[in-house]
Amino acid sequence: MQATASHVRISPKKANLIAGLVRRKPVLQALDILKFTPKKAAPILFKVINSAAYNAKNNLKQELETLFVKEIVVSDGVTFKRAVPISRGRTHPLKKRTCHIKVTLEARAKAEAPAKKIAQPTVQSAEKIAQPTEAEKPAKPTKKSTKTANK
Repeated sequence: MQATASHVRISPKKANLIAGLVRRKPVLQALDILKFTPKKAAPILFKVINSAAYNAKNNLKQELETLFVKEIVVSDGVTFKRAVPISRGRTHPLKKRTCHIKVTLEARAKAEAPAKKIAQPTVQSAEKIAQPTEAEKPAKPTKKSTKTANK
């Protein structure tokens, strides 16, 4: 269950940044993340992951809910070399980088959400809470005279 996109006109560093958002995620969740990510690489990765998912569905009879992104490899492609003219007849180099994107999906069994265990108070701990010890009891206040002498 693979799909590739070759010679994509974006630098591998920028594409790999967005690929990191969806690695090891379920396919449907990865597609939702990419749909709302405002970067140039997001629609490109969306197409490649979507293509791999439908390859698995049509060719291998997999369900989309069981697929997850096992691996996304973004590697360097060819670099187009251009030049920007500057003063005195010189030029500055301009590198237009490309990349190759390879997505591998894998089917995972539908996992049930594990039930969270809620700690139940034991009888002993409930008794301790109900009856404070001697050290915890507040001391009894002593009576002091509140009358003051009038002068």
